[in-house]
Amino acid sequence: MTSASWVLHVDMDQFIAAVEVLRRPELAGRPVIVGGNGDPTLRAVVSTASYEARAFGIGSGMPMKIAARKAPPDAVFLPVDHAAYEEASAKVMGALHTVPGVRVEIIGWDECFLGVQTDDPEQVAEQAQRAVREATALECSVGIGDNRVRAKIATEFGKPGGMFRLTAENWFEVMGERPTRDLWGVGPRVQKRLAGHGIRTVRELADADEAELIAEFGPKMGVWYHGLGSGQGPAAVDDTPWVARSHSRETTFQQNLTTREQVQDAIRSLARQAFDDCAVEGRPVVRVHLKVRYAPFETRTSGRALPAPTRDRDAVVDAALALAGAMDAEREVRLLGVRAEMTPPGAAEEVERTPVRGRI
Repeated sequence: MTSASWVLHVDMDQFIAAVEVLRRPELAGRPVIVGGNGDPTLRAVVSTASYEARAFGIGSGMPMKIAARKAPPDAVFLPVDHAAYEEASAKVMGALHTVPGVRVEIIGWDECFLGVQTDDPEQVAEQAQRAVREATALECSVGIGDNRVRAKIATEFGKPGGMFRLTAENWFEVMGERPTRDLWGVGPRVQKRLAGHGIRTVRELADADEAELIAEFGPKMGVWYHGLGSGQGPAAVDDTPWVARSHSRETTFQQNLTTREQVQDAIRSLARQAFDDCAVEGRPVVRVHLKVRYAPFETRTSGRALPAPTRDRDAVVDAALALAGAMDAEREVRLLGVRAEMTPPGAAEEVERTPVRGRI
């Protein structure tokens, strides 16, 4: 076998819960739920759940109160400790940088891509797992692919603590009859829109009329989704340091906001904070997004480009308030968030990336 270029996706297994169990060994084997300040009677969402908790239907993004209803009597609820997870993440990424011959592209505190030229990617995956284990006592899964999309999807087949290879050769054998929701970047809304065109499986997406998808999703994402049906995607792994593209602030309110004045005051505060975070970066803001979660738990997002890049805080606040004008004034609000996008950092934008989930 000749040496070839491979993309490996390294994903830490139940990362946040695993870090907590390392700090509290007596929790091993128990359902562990991490979210908010650890009080399931208050409004917050689950940041992560251990595999033992997931067995009871508890997962990331679920309201803590619902998690508490699903959880068994021996479940443990813990507060989010960002500093501890950042410290563990730094050790993980540092360990992966010691693997010979790999380029490391960090895409989150618990996952990254490795680029490597080798005739034995499984051996490199084993080296990565061993390096992480020895440095942190944490476990990770590795997806092996001939591009980023296939590597990312392959990771799910390797969990927990294993590895899986997914390439053009076995793509349809593994993925062909699976629902489109199993594709990276296809959420429930996109899945529903695809189903409206009679597209329910990965193979059906690959066989679909690209022009029809362009008409539905636009010239960029229509082409992207069509290619996704065949597992197509970029293969470049960029190890240049990550530079933030945006900053966001959001708040879950313990009591619903019921008046327009309350909503506007909260948006002003969040927009100012998001702008100030961008100002530290030294780059102007080009787009503003608003996230609204109505009671009981329906989330809507919207965004708009600014007329020109700006360093004016009031312009960003005004844009956020303008987006709020489209909100349903009759509904109570339990969460608000504002995200400010900045001008790109230059050369880093030239690398081809998967056009889903932000920078990835």
